[in-house]
Amino acid sequence: MNHLISPSILASDFGNLQRDVEMLNKSEADWIHVDVMDGLFVPNISFGFPVVEAVKKHAKKPLDVHLMIVDPDRYLKEFQEKGANGITVHFEACTHLHRTIQGIKELGCRAGVALNPHTPVAMLDDIIEDLDLVLIMSVNPGFGGQKFINNTYKKLHDLKSLSSSRNPNLYIEVDGGVGDQNVKKLVDAGANVLVAGNSVFSAADQPLAIKNLKYPL
Repeated sequence: MNHLISPSILASDFGNLQRDVEMLNKSEADWIHVDVMDGLFVPNISFGFPVVEAVKKHAKKPLDVHLMIVDPDRYLKEFQEKGANGITVHFEACTHLHRTIQGIKELGCRAGVALNPHTPVAMLDDIIEDLDLVLIMSVNPGFGGQKFINNTYKKLHDLKSLSSSRNPNLYIEVDGGVGDQNVKKLVDAGANVLVAGNSVFSAADQPLAIKNLKYPL
């Protein structure tokens, strides 16, 4: 599988959100990553239903919605209705993870689970076959622009090993500190979906930044 690029609009210019979404539409991006934070599960608040709906209005690519919130089950249906194509919840936020994953699938969305940096891949052993996607957080969730955690490479290797025989089509996504300097190493370690925020939206030529992540030299 060639790796996919899912730029995070958390790093976009909120005052020109339509412009930035239209840039992504024309770029080599595959998905559009939407980080939802509630100020409880993570120490930050981002955006909710109205912004997801506004992005969907202009987006021509699938919305990759990442819920960094407590009790995500309460909101799955509404995020699907507002335009989510994929919904990723945190392992650490779900008491009944299998039920949550089944609920996402019943809504017709790609079902993903995110792991915080301290959560080992082995925690997914009993559910790996039910997942469409696993998101490895390579920074502590809540804020963009953080330093990449090097243990991420080991976790990607572990996840690739766990999924290779039991769920070979799993999307292995990585989020945090992704850029030109590590894209090849991340893909070699097992990642096939890269979330990039600052490395895209702080670039002078944003479409070129996306292209360079998609087709690294």
